[in-house]
Amino acid sequence: MVLLPVHCPYCQSDRVVKRGRSESGEQRYLCQNEACAHRSFRLDYVYKGRLPQVKQQIIEMTLNGSGIRDTARVLEISPHTVLKEPKKKESRLESVNPALLKRLPAEQVEVQVLRVEEAEVDEMWSFVGKKTNPRWLWHAIDHRSGQVLAYVLGTHQDTVFLKLKRLLEPFGITHFYTDDWGTYQRHLDSKRHHIGKQHTQKIERKHLTLRTRIKRLARKTICFSKTRQMHDIVIGLFINRYEFGVQV
Repeated sequence: MVLLPVHCPYCQSDRVVKRGRSESGEQRYLCQNEACAHRSFRLDYVYKGRLPQVKQQIIEMTLNGSGIRDTARVLEISPHTVLKEPKKKESRLESVNPALLKRLPAEQVEVQVLRVEEAEVDEMWSFVGKKTNPRWLWHAIDHRSGQVLAYVLGTHQDTVFLKLKRLLEPFGITHFYTDDWGTYQRHLDSKRHHIGKQHTQKIERKHLTLRTRIKRLARKTICFSKTRQMHDIVIGLFINRYEFGVQV
């Protein structure tokens, strides 16, 4: 008799024990690695959508221009499975770049100011369901490096920008570059605020990247978000993965 070692398909740990059987009689296992995010698993799944590698492919395709039905067709799974997987990541999304905030201890924040002295701030239009239901992405980037500092999704109103402004306070930004939208003029100190497109080219390029990479953000497309939750999750996943460097 040959005994094959069982490894957790999520964390690759070999600390695995049996955990009874499913209703269909398949053996279940429990990963004893406390750091594992999933713990319970089966080796043989009848439905492809339950496989860890397929779940990861759903996220990768979502962040690389594939729509819900595109992903479902390619992976041969249900569109409902494609919708559920990004929603599981929602609680892990960050609105502020954690790598930049944790770069220095809090008591040395005056040194942090030198790292993020100037920021570009802008808002990007998109919609949910129909164009009469707009959804705006407000975000700020480091003018020097182009790294995204923080973002907020909401309406095109001052209250949403004020949320973003509060998220930016720990960075100690000394100067803001924006376009001439009135919100910025009302809530930014004129001595620290410069208006002009010549200083917001990097953030405008970020907008182009988002519209190119995320299919539902293209201006002319039949692929669009049908719910506000999925719209915000997909944008948040993209920013967390490619801008913040957070593995979600």
